[in-house]
Amino acid sequence: METLKNVLICGILPYFLEKENFWFQKNLNKILKLRKNQSFFAENTIFLESEKNYNFSQFLKKLDELGYEKVWEINEIGEFSQKGGIIDVFPINLNFAVKVEFFGNKIEKIYKLDLEIKNEKKAKELLKKKLKSQKLFSNLKNLKVGDFLVHIDHGIGKFVGKEKLKLNQKEIEYYVLEYAKGDKLYVPKDLERKLSLYIGFSQPQLSRLQSVFWQKTKRKIKKETEKLAKELLEIYAKREITKRPPYLPENEIDIYLKNSFPFEETPDQIQVLKEIDEDLKKEKPMDRIVCGDVGFGKTEIALRTMVRAVNSGGKALMMCPTTILAHQHFQNFKERLKNLPIEVAFLTRLAPKKEQKRIIENLKKDKIDILVGTHRLLSKDIKEWILKLKSRVLLVIDDEHKFGVREKEELKKLKPSIDILSLSATPIPRTLYFALCGLREISLIETPPLDRFPVKTFVLPFSKKIVKEAIEKELERGGQVYYLHNLLKNISKVKFFLKKLVPKAKIEIAHGRLKEKELVKVMVAFQKRKIDVLVATTIIENGLDLPNVNTLIVAESTKLGLSQAYQIRGRIGRSHSKAFAFFLYNSKLSQKAKERLKFLKSAEKLGSGYKIALKDLEMRGAGNILGKEQSGNINKIGLNLYCQMLSQAIEKLKNYYD
Repeated sequence: METLKNVLICGILPYFLEKENFWFQKNLNKILKLRKNQSFFAENTIFLESEKNYNFSQFLKKLDELGYEKVWEINEIGEFSQKGGIIDVFPINLNFAVKVEFFGNKIEKIYKLDLEIKNEKKAKELLKKKLKSQKLFSNLKNLKVGDFLVHIDHGIGKFVGKEKLKLNQKEIEYYVLEYAKGDKLYVPKDLERKLSLYIGFSQPQLSRLQSVFWQKTKRKIKKETEKLAKELLEIYAKREITKRPPYLPENEIDIYLKNSFPFEETPDQIQVLKEIDEDLKKEKPMDRIVCGDVGFGKTEIALRTMVRAVNSGGKALMMCPTTILAHQHFQNFKERLKNLPIEVAFLTRLAPKKEQKRIIENLKKDKIDILVGTHRLLSKDIKEWILKLKSRVLLVIDDEHKFGVREKEELKKLKPSIDILSLSATPIPRTLYFALCGLREISLIETPPLDRFPVKTFVLPFSKKIVKEAIEKELERGGQVYYLHNLLKNISKVKFFLKKLVPKAKIEIAHGRLKEKELVKVMVAFQKRKIDVLVATTIIENGLDLPNVNTLIVAESTKLGLSQAYQIRGRIGRSHSKAFAFFLYNSKLSQKAKERLKFLKSAEKLGSGYKIALKDLEMRGAGNILGKEQSGNINKIGLNLYCQMLSQAIEKLKNYYD
């Protein structure tokens, strides 16, 4: 390794990032003079000389203050690492990294490392994007004392307040973080980009300051986000160069379907349909996610897009997380398309083998235009059929957050020209939105349909009187009731209890353990109003649209997560009738359950799903946003930092492919 007599390290500031590295070499003596009489250069640069003394801990602190990120092993400009008395640092003003060896507070040697950048402009652009994403993901708007914060260099600490301290005659505001063993960290306001709100487990383990464990954790997760980014980008790169014929313009069938819609489109629905139309006009395959609250009209957008695919000579598939939801979509689509020359079929794993075989045969004979089903659509025979299709193929994924990342990418891998339209009622947290927006188009539906009322919500202790009155009042006005009971072992007893309580009510049971035929039979009877009260498990959570059901009774509401309770409440109030939700609880409420139910009541307003999703993330953990395989990583470093890493990995790879 080549030894150096000295090295200049400049702070990560726009002023220095705009300058070429040659400028620093050319003006080194001028900068050293300015360091003596100008506070800007004195405060924002470090000058090291071998064989000279320099306070070791002061040097580490200064690197942090200059904005450098502490990592286990340096790879890019703007990073530094420490192993005992050896510091590796990659200054932003050099094309190579350096190693500084200390003995106590004396600099013994400075070496030039083999780690170099070939394209200075690209490296600095990437660093600028990294700084920008740190600001985006920092997200400290509603910070409260007691919140957990993640410091990019030091790990998870607890925010204990802000303090103003004097430094060189200047008053500086600091964020104060408390770490394990009572250690404290003071972060200047100028460096708040290094902090992000921890969203993951509600009670994370505090990091130890100066421990190498955090750097190792960060390195491991960084590698895994790079692997995930590579997988995603390889699929997207293939799709970028893949072409399919543009879809045909709207014809009389599309116009008929539009005119047969029994409601008035909301401005957001109109906007999303325009955005989809723009996607379909291009030769590049569509990959759009439509995020909208429960009952805001995502299914209508999906149906019109599927019909557009069929009218353009293609095929359309809709994949749903449950049989019950898939069956409902199938029934609704059949009804809407009954006067049109479009064939719809329904396929699940639970259907009799003979029926499955018949549908596969009809697909091969080109007798089916729209196929609605569950995970069964990812089976080998369907994949083979898709692969052989020479026409356009559209896949709609309903409740897309219920599928893992890799499941969703499977068909894109198989057929890069496939058009994908994903529907989600759990709005994407802002952090994930920024992480993925480089890869997918995202549309939001935030306007509720006209004449839709908020659901009146009651949070009360369980009582027979409340249950009896709620059911009787709904039946009196000709409506129906969902009674949610999520314990299979005694669900029959609940039916008996309700029958005794309201003898005139026709009551049936629905849960996921029923045979498919029985479940479908019960749901069809409920849809046709042959049943008054449906005692059900959380199977009703996904997308059921029955406008005549306008009372919901949840027997043990404390056992539901916030997003789940919100989704289930969204199953009622889907017509012009006033709807009522009763969230009942048996035992004494814990503080968490109290907070959850209080928040649910306060979020009666239509379109509160985004708020709910974020609150749920804060209270229950980041969960399965990127598929089960990523949830452990999210919890170790928090959702914001995870998404920041993913965003940077995507950006880095995109740059590499360019």
